[in-house]
Amino acid sequence: MAKTSLYPRRVESRLIEALADSPVTLIHGPRQCGKTTLARLAGESRGYTYFTFDEDVARSAAEADPAGFVDDLPACAILDEVQRVPALFNALKVAVDRERMAGRFILTGSANVLLVPKLADSLAGRMEILRLHPLAQCELERRPPGFLDNLFRDGFETRRTERLGYRLVGRVVAGGYPAALARTAGRRRAAWYRDYIDTLVQRDVRDLSHIRSLDALPRLLALAAAQTARLLNVSDLASPFQVSRVTIRDYVTLLERVFLLETLAPWHGNRLSRLVKTPKLHLGDTGLACALLGVDAGALAQNRPLLGQLLETFVFQELRRQASWHDEPFTFFHYRDKDRVEVDIVIEQGARSLAGVEVKAGATVAAADFRGLRKLKSVAGKRFTCGVVLYDGETVASFGDGLHAVPLRLLWE
Repeated sequence: MAKTSLYPRRVESRLIEALADSPVTLIHGPRQCGKTTLARLAGESRGYTYFTFDEDVARSAAEADPAGFVDDLPACAILDEVQRVPALFNALKVAVDRERMAGRFILTGSANVLLVPKLADSLAGRMEILRLHPLAQCELERRPPGFLDNLFRDGFETRRTERLGYRLVGRVVAGGYPAALARTAGRRRAAWYRDYIDTLVQRDVRDLSHIRSLDALPRLLALAAAQTARLLNVSDLASPFQVSRVTIRDYVTLLERVFLLETLAPWHGNRLSRLVKTPKLHLGDTGLACALLGVDAGALAQNRPLLGQLLETFVFQELRRQASWHDEPFTFFHYRDKDRVEVDIVIEQGARSLAGVEVKAGATVAAADFRGLRKLKSVAGKRFTCGVVLYDGETVASFGDGLHAVPLRLLWE
């Protein structure tokens, strides 16, 4: 195995902290986002032994005798794709309670293992959970990110930078999966994403649920990609299929469990009574979305409505990725009222602070673009710290009252 990863993962420092005081650390996130690489790099110098339940023999042994399998493990072990053996969790709990030692097990999971049916035990109080996403733009650029700190603490100083233009579209289409980015841009990357979906459906989704028509899931994902950054409309998703809305909602939940889809809850304040309560739908990665929709950079640049949707998802996922390793806890929402005044992304820092982010694909910003942020500010009151319109322009500019226009590239630079 290589001594260094292609791109540094900024969540690694949190993993090292967890190994120092938690008996079990779980790294979960979508397949091929780098979980195994991260776990093995962290465990290599610490004497961890690696086992994967993608291997038939190891999985069969663990399923046949979970307690015996765990008892025979070395002092420190990495257990990869642990969601494939739910029965193992109770045995891990027993082993940890018998000999409580920090850093004993590193687990990885390509499904949200806390939601896997028949999971014997959540290891509550014994396990730290780290979410690993596909690569963030700041990881690709090897730059320390500061956007969230600026949003909640430091503010944005007036300055100029170069607009991204067509390069921004290229970033959206590329996505963040390391194996896809290792391929030549265009047709080869799109082929990787399509194969990725087929493999995931046949392996992880089949393990999680007894769905009779697995072939419906790639089609459903493609429909969801066309709806990304929009309010979730289960009726629209269900219309091409001969199944009920309830079944489609269950499919959406299943795709959330394997980190392919994400629903973004609406934000509301106590003073707000005219709230739209529907969540927004986001694809887990824009490279995946573009492959599902069959659009390359040239086609996306010509389709401004679709570019606007995918750019919003791109920004949302970049912020989620940066938040995953930040010292402060962040919670994400969207805002929309019955008058259709909305803010694309609302971020809460604990219970004390709140900020809003609007996303524009254009190169200019006007005062009218801050309408939703001003409404959010009036509802949130003193909790509101900052509102930003991210756009593909050149100038950081203040629009007063804690509101700023900020070029998109400063999201990761």
